[in-house]
Amino acid sequence: MLAEDWLCFIEAVIYMMLKLRKTVRGKRSVKVVIAIDSFKGCMSSLVAGNAAKKGVLSVMDADVMVFPVADGGEGTSRVLTEGMKGTFREVSVHDPLGNQIVAEYGILPDNTTAVMEMAAASGITLVPEERRDPEMSNTAGVGEMILDAVEKGCRDFMIGIGGSATTEAGIGMLHALGYRFYDKQGEEVPPFLYDMNRIIEIRDDLVPEVVKTCSFRIACDVKNPLCGKNGSVHVFGKQKGIDPSQMDRLDAVLSHFADIVSLYKGDDVRDVPGAGAAGGLGFAFLSFFQDVQLIPGIEMVCKAIGLDSTLEDADYVLTGEGKIDHQTRMGKVPFGIATHAKRYGCTVYAFGGAVIDGAEESLKPEIDACFAISPKEMPLEEAMREEVAAENMTRRVASVFANM
Repeated sequence: MLAEDWLCFIEAVIYMMLKLRKTVRGKRSVKVVIAIDSFKGCMSSLVAGNAAKKGVLSVMDADVMVFPVADGGEGTSRVLTEGMKGTFREVSVHDPLGNQIVAEYGILPDNTTAVMEMAAASGITLVPEERRDPEMSNTAGVGEMILDAVEKGCRDFMIGIGGSATTEAGIGMLHALGYRFYDKQGEEVPPFLYDMNRIIEIRDDLVPEVVKTCSFRIACDVKNPLCGKNGSVHVFGKQKGIDPSQMDRLDAVLSHFADIVSLYKGDDVRDVPGAGAAGGLGFAFLSFFQDVQLIPGIEMVCKAIGLDSTLEDADYVLTGEGKIDHQTRMGKVPFGIATHAKRYGCTVYAFGGAVIDGAEESLKPEIDACFAISPKEMPLEEAMREEVAAENMTRRVASVFANM
């Protein structure tokens, strides 16, 4: 059989399967799967999802399932831990400025897998805007969380690294794990960006051997290298408090550190896509651990919560985020969910607090339609209140499904 004939045969089989599926659908309740990202500063993923569920059920009989989702940033560890029936643990760690705080992470039922997000210990939301200074901030808290989990028997880690406050290539985390850094006089260099250009030697005498053998699956959507015009300083530095006039100098500091690390490890990973994620935390994981995978955050979450098996017989999938725009297609939760849903022929609707002009067309064919939940006349401050946003979600979803 020629290749063209095989293609026609496969297309015919797919057509018949979809036709059969639609016939089966007519004999059961409509199935709706809801997986909406959090509306930052407004609604959690679960609140948004349950509000959408309420809207569907207010106008039709349906089988509705709600999945909390996240993309590797804030909220990821809770979504993954709950999705895989794990338990939560709290540990005292240092925030980016060195203050003692309590961070939460999850431990899965196998008791060997820890689920974390760097934002819980070193996130930008932990630092008031007027105090943001990446030269004096570090990721020590991430290392402290890892050590605590290791002491509890964990050897495998799932870590979301979105939402960082730091730009120090993970040196704070490495220092907390036992790595030490020295200058040419043999004096120890503190683990902060401002002093990293002094480092000429790295020692690992204090690092527990078990730490070196741990495996890490890192939820990371950023593809930037560590250094250069597309690196962590130039692309993400401003939002973390770096003055544009300082960017070339600080980028050179990270480049120097990468030089020293490459001499120490015998490998240079500064240009690996994702090395610049979380201010270079991706670089630290890639450089100092043997078993590391950088995985898109939404892919890690979808696999963890078993989303695909639920989508197999779903009719509609509802997703969304706070603002739906042209960036939604670039690795954001709604587009990731839609991509999975389209594998099973589902109709996908996205709901956002706002939908920017032109966004809907840019998201087709993966997302069939986009809907703004906030009335245009409603003041933003009012629309951002959780109870108001939830009511708006319920009302908008109900209006969409009322005519089904």
